[in-house]
Amino acid sequence: MENKKSLFPFFRSAAKSDFVISNDVERARRNGRQIVALESALITHGVPWPENLNIARELEQTVRENGAYPATIAVQEGQLRVGLNAAQLETLAGARDARKCSLWDLSGALTRGGSAGTTVAATLFAAERAGIKVLATGGIGGVHRGNSRDISTDLLQLARSQIVVVCSGAKAILDLPATLEMLETAGIPVIGYQTNDFPAFYSAESGLKTPLRADTPQEAADIANAHWKLGLRTSVLVVVPPPAESALPRERIEAVIAEALQQAENEGLRGSAVTPYLLAKISELSDGESLRANLALLRNNAKVAAQIAVALPQEQADWRYI
Repeated sequence: MENKKSLFPFFRSAAKSDFVISNDVERARRNGRQIVALESALITHGVPWPENLNIARELEQTVRENGAYPATIAVQEGQLRVGLNAAQLETLAGARDARKCSLWDLSGALTRGGSAGTTVAATLFAAERAGIKVLATGGIGGVHRGNSRDISTDLLQLARSQIVVVCSGAKAILDLPATLEMLETAGIPVIGYQTNDFPAFYSAESGLKTPLRADTPQEAADIANAHWKLGLRTSVLVVVPPPAESALPRERIEAVIAEALQQAENEGLRGSAVTPYLLAKISELSDGESLRANLALLRNNAKVAAQIAVALPQEQADWRYI
């Protein structure tokens, strides 16, 4: 551990420093700040250089401006790090050989060393171990189109981590009805933030409805608090439409996604290579509009996440470990 007087005593016995919580994150917690976790696969694989470094900095600043403290989570030099300093963040954004790391290859990433951006699933895992109760991202993984057996680990980890996850729904390249159905099956509350519609990432509407609605950060925090006090151990998903000025019409982006999916199929792409390819191809085919929408919703989600974190009871970060 970086700090022998850690605020997270359940890690003191670890023999190997492969899980590191930054001194700045611990100091913020000691000073009564709520922490918002930020995933890093968007830095290494979701947004191209140099926009990835710019948005990573902006997200952290947005969290600070809204009263919480950011903790970007990533793998660097054989360590799963909760909280990156400025130099570490820049190194991650500029790493051309960085991998994208989920739960199944997290141990391998630590063993290999080097850099890896953590997916939502891996970030959830690290955030919960660090006692963090809110995570901000763009879109979660889900059930893939055309293959209902291809299911993102994000959904499985959402079913076993007690964290508020703020996003703009699932990535639009996925089967959204099947993803929403699986969230229901797993007992994960889905809250539309100031909306009754399940967003389609780039678009405000998907044609699907959310079972719950919250119009303020406090309402969202109250639902999460009530869920966990019942003893339920899943995450709470807060879905936020992309800002109106940057949202794309559903019909238009669907045509772009269909073409990108066909090109990915023609190239025989499979597994973890598919999503980064599709995001880049969709940006190309939409003349950069999808990237602009992505950046706008990331900023907005970080803002909402910080506001919800501030609204949660301070003791919420620690009660399940007592």
